[in-house]
Amino acid sequence: MGGMALRLVQVNFKARDDVALGGFWAEALGWGVSSEGPGVTNVEPLGDFVWPDPAAVCVDVVAVPDPETVRYRVHLDLATTSAAHQAELVARLRDLGATPADVGQGDVPWTVLADPEGNVFCVLEPREKYRDTGPIAAVVVDCADPRVMARFWDEAMDWTLHEVTDDQATLRSAKGVGPYLEFLRTTPGPKTVWNRVHLDLLPYAGDDQAAEVARLRGLGATLTDVGQGDVPWVVLADPEGNEFCVLRSR
Repeated sequence: MGGMALRLVQVNFKARDDVALGGFWAEALGWGVSSEGPGVTNVEPLGDFVWPDPAAVCVDVVAVPDPETVRYRVHLDLATTSAAHQAELVARLRDLGATPADVGQGDVPWTVLADPEGNVFCVLEPREKYRDTGPIAAVVVDCADPRVMARFWDEAMDWTLHEVTDDQATLRSAKGVGPYLEFLRTTPGPKTVWNRVHLDLLPYAGDDQAAEVARLRGLGATLTDVGQGDVPWVVLADPEGNEFCVLRSR
């Protein structure tokens, strides 16, 4: 099993209205929408993009009947190229239905917003690190111990570990494209409900989903029941209890 690996291919948002929320994120990112079936809206780049491609981590929005719950452990950071671009993007997002959000950030150079269903995200000030990521600079996961998360996720995926400190761990596709995956030390608090935003991982063609799940469990992941029923993906939780899915290879 040593030669196998997974890649982060999408961020999954649960929503009351997948079409409306998917439309918001498509406009926010400058991407398009499609659907693989009722209750699912896929948001991905336009043009010749063919999923999966490390150049972009896509967004899947899935309708669920559950009411919104907070606090979110996973959020998106959006990239900007200048102060003017940041101001223009924030204004456009607010016109689309985003609202200012206070998560205790204080006086910071980035802007914290919530999408129309309350998912918090950040519009970053220009940073050289994110100049070539595309519209999503980073997928950010709050955690208690970035070093623990770095050990797990570095083994779980074939992404490259760029940085690990007591406060932050950062990974990116080994191809050096697309957004970063960042684990930031916070005080997430006890987890009492399943996350409404989670990561989806995909095996490479020819790799066995069940073998990948077994490998992840050996690394410390646990099987998790969020009421998914009989589905072709497997729901696991990482060492800090964050759910993620291992999709079937294709």
